[in-house]
Amino acid sequence: MYDKLRDHQRWVLPEVLAYQAKARGDKVYVTMTSGETLTYGAAAADAARVAGFLAGLGVMPGDTVAVMMPSGLDYLRIWLGIGRLGAILVALNADLKGSFLEHQLSNCGAKLALFHRDHLEVLCDIAPRLPAMQTVVVAGDASTAVAAAGWRLAGFDGWRGAQPYDGPLPQAKDIGCIIYTSGTTGPSKGVLMPHAHCYLFGLGVIDNHAMTEDDVYYVVMPLFHVNGLYMQLYATLIAGATAILRPRFSASAWLEDVRRFGVTFGNLLGAMSAFVFANPPSPADREHRLRIIQTAPNPPEHERTWRERFGIPEVLSGFGMTEVNIAVYGQMGKPRPGTCGKVYGRYFEVEVRDPETDEPVPADAVGEIMVRPRVPFGFMAGYYKMPEKTVEAWRNFWFHTGDAGSMDADGYLSFIDRIKDCIRRRGENISSFEVERAIARLAGVQEVAAFAVPAGTAGTEDEVMLAVVPAEGVALDVETVARHAASELPRFAQPRFIEIVPALPKTPTAKVQKAQLRQRGITAATWDREKGDA
Repeated sequence: MYDKLRDHQRWVLPEVLAYQAKARGDKVYVTMTSGETLTYGAAAADAARVAGFLAGLGVMPGDTVAVMMPSGLDYLRIWLGIGRLGAILVALNADLKGSFLEHQLSNCGAKLALFHRDHLEVLCDIAPRLPAMQTVVVAGDASTAVAAAGWRLAGFDGWRGAQPYDGPLPQAKDIGCIIYTSGTTGPSKGVLMPHAHCYLFGLGVIDNHAMTEDDVYYVVMPLFHVNGLYMQLYATLIAGATAILRPRFSASAWLEDVRRFGVTFGNLLGAMSAFVFANPPSPADREHRLRIIQTAPNPPEHERTWRERFGIPEVLSGFGMTEVNIAVYGQMGKPRPGTCGKVYGRYFEVEVRDPETDEPVPADAVGEIMVRPRVPFGFMAGYYKMPEKTVEAWRNFWFHTGDAGSMDADGYLSFIDRIKDCIRRRGENISSFEVERAIARLAGVQEVAAFAVPAGTAGTEDEVMLAVVPAEGVALDVETVARHAASELPRFAQPRFIEIVPALPKTPTAKVQKAQLRQRGITAATWDREKGDA
C-alpha cells in the first residue's frame, strides 16, 4: 500500500508510481488478457521516457494533451507519462467523431493530439475546424492524411529512445486530467480534475472494499472513463495490487478470464451484468476466486443472480459522477439491494435537497442529490472555460448533481431518476443538445428533439429516440435521418428510435416539452433501428 495513503498533499500520480516502483519494482502491475505484462518498475521507467518524449515535442507542464487510444499498455504509459510531466491528459472517448470531437478538441485547446492510427480518419475529417492543433502523434503506422492536414507528424514509438524526464513533480492541486461529461442545455463540459481528485477515486475503492496488494482486479471498462482509469487502475496502483486488462468487454469471455487469472475483484456498469447473465448457466459458474463485484445500477434481481448463481459474497453499488468522485458506496457485509449505499463520510458530504429551494428534505422524500467535499482538491475544480456552468452547478455551496434520489433514516441513498434533460445509455451520458445539433445539420430538418425512452432490459438504462420535424415541403424519411446520425454521431449516441412528426409539443414560451415526448414514447409509427422497419 502507498505509504502516504492519507496525506492529501501527496495524492499525486507520479509520487504514487515512484513509491510502488521502489517498493515492488518486479511485481506485475498490469497483465493484458493477450499475455503482455508491465511491472511497477517498468511502468515508472516507461512513464519517464514518455514524459521526456512529449517534452521534446514542446509539451510543457500544464499543457493539455488530447488522447484517443484503445485500452492497453500504451494507454497506461501515456497516462503515467503525462502525469510525470505535469501536463494534463484530455481523455477522449474513442467513439467520438464529427461535431462531438470538434467541440472537445476546440474547448480543451490542445496543440498536440496523440491518436491511434485506427482513429485518425475522424480527426482528419475535422482538420479545417481545429486551428489550434499543431502536432499529431500517431501510435501505429503514420498517415499521409495527417501531413495533408498541415500538422506536424510524429510516431509514438519515439518515446522508447527519449531521455527520461527529470523535472519537478506536479502537486495535488494541479489539474491532472480533463474528461468531458454530458451537457444538458449546451455542449458537453470538460471536468477539471486535480491530481487529488483522481487519486480519491482509487482510495475510495480501497477504503470501502478492503482492497489489498493481494487482490487481482479485472478491468474491462474503457480507460477514457474515470471508472476504468481511476477507480480500477489507479486503485490497483495505490494498493500495489495487480490488474488484468481486457481492451473491450466480452460477456462470453468474462467468467473464463476471471477463472484463468485468479481474479478477486470485478466492476461492471449498466447492461454488462445482463449480458453476463445471458450466458447459459453452468456448474462452473461458481468456480472462481471473486470476492466482490461492484455494479451500477444494481437492481435486486441482479444482486440475487450474482449471489445465488455465481456465489459472489459481496455485491455492491455506489453513486458518483466525474465531477464529484464516488461519494456513496455499498456497505460490505450489509447488503441493501436496490440502493447505492452510504455516504463515504471521511471525504464527502451528501444530502438530498429540494431542487427549487436547496433546503433539505425529510428521510425517504425525493429530492436532488447534492454533494460537497471534505478535503482540498478532492473534487472537480470546475468546468473548463465554462465559468457560468461551474457557478450554476455550485449553488449555495453544494454541487447539484441533477439526479433525483432519496435517503432513508439509516442513511442509505437510492437513485430515482435524472432531473436534468440528459440521456444515459450503457454507461454513457449523452447530451441531447449535441445530438440535436448534429441532426439539425441534415438538409430538410426543421426541428429535432432527442430524448430518453426506457431500454426495456433491466440495467440498460435508456435508449435514444428522435422526434424529427421536416422542413415545409420536404419528404424526409427515417432511413435518411438514421444514415446521417450514423455518420455524425458516436456509436453510443446514435438513436435507436426515430419518428417523423408534424410538430413538437411546446410551452407558451416555445420551449420543447420533452416530458410529453417521453410520456408518448414509442408509437406504431416509430422506426426501430434494431428491427430496421417503420
